[in-house]
Amino acid sequence: MTSAASVDVVIAGGGLVGASLAIALARSGLSVHVVDPVTAEAPAQPSYDDRSTALAPTSRRILEALGLWSAIAPEIGPIRRIHVSDQGGFGMTRMDAAREGLDALGYVAPNRVLGRALRGALERLPGTVQTVTDSVATVHTDEDTARVELGSGASLSARLLVAADGTHSALREHLGLQVRETDYGQHGVVANVTPAREPAGEAFERFTPEGPLALLPLPGGHCSLVWTVAPDHAEALTAMGEAAFLAALQDAFGYRLGRFLRVGHRVSYPLRLSRSDRRVTERGVVIGNAARTLHPVAGQGFNLALRDVAELAERVHGAARAGGDPGGGQLLAAYAVARQPDHRRVTAFTDALVRLFSNRVPGLRLARNAGLMGMELLPGPRDALMRQAMGRSGRLPRLARGLPLESTHG
Repeated sequence: MTSAASVDVVIAGGGLVGASLAIALARSGLSVHVVDPVTAEAPAQPSYDDRSTALAPTSRRILEALGLWSAIAPEIGPIRRIHVSDQGGFGMTRMDAAREGLDALGYVAPNRVLGRALRGALERLPGTVQTVTDSVATVHTDEDTARVELGSGASLSARLLVAADGTHSALREHLGLQVRETDYGQHGVVANVTPAREPAGEAFERFTPEGPLALLPLPGGHCSLVWTVAPDHAEALTAMGEAAFLAALQDAFGYRLGRFLRVGHRVSYPLRLSRSDRRVTERGVVIGNAARTLHPVAGQGFNLALRDVAELAERVHGAARAGGDPGGGQLLAAYAVARQPDHRRVTAFTDALVRLFSNRVPGLRLARNAGLMGMELLPGPRDALMRQAMGRSGRLPRLARGLPLESTHG
């Protein structure tokens, strides 16, 4: 067996989540290797078909604390108002940043922009953080260390392994963690569209009998569309011509933004709730979509993942500064306990929205429309919904409060 290079932390996955964690740990003094089979490409030129991610205000604070926001801010679309409605019903509610004394309720950032900012930051990090273009082949853990065999034949010995390699995480599988899945029987159709009326910072969540239809404002008067439909309907929507698709979208959404004029490339994917049975194991931890993949309703997935990053980075950084073990059992157990309420709360929130507003049970439409009107008239329920959607419920780690990992008094 070849000798293994010794490092402190191995992160499997160099995407948005894994790169964010590596950047967060850059000042911890730990040696960090990010292992990803895909070599980072040069930033692509802007495209009409750019995919986007919704960022909550807590995610903005995390990105600000990591020194990334200034590179992202010029190309984002702020969400200043959210309009929620039920197709064919009277119920609706509105959320307004100005009414709440906020600059924005959230932001829409092209994935290209996020990726470029993260890659640039990784390239500027000290030599203690390295990116390795490789894959994880096997993993062997014991009480003290974890040995990672890479696809190239190289080996790494680490004190902490982090699975940040997405829903179909290879490292999670190597760590022996099981996955529970709930199939919603829906597909998400994703595309960019252009309406006649510029959204001007307004986002829409419209619930149809098949599932939610979300339109998020993008710079340039465009919108990012995520349309939840039955699998056979998704196949038809991705195959039909542009005029037919725009007519179908118009029928489902209505004319709040005037006529839809253009749609870009359309893709669809099955929607499932995927949950790792545990978040931690001996010398290992799973974060982001490797830990929990959510339905896209309310755009909670990446925001939940960034709060995973913030919590884990705070604990690992603290252990490193104190001369402790960044992958010790007590640290990982405490991390799992700290993240459990947020994961449960967000999962219950998104799952309830899907089930409540994708249900054709007689009488339920009247009840949910009354509920939407109640939120419009009563600030309490609406504020609770906003706190959850904006990532402000429960305890927040330091980065999510816009604070550095280390206290100025520490």
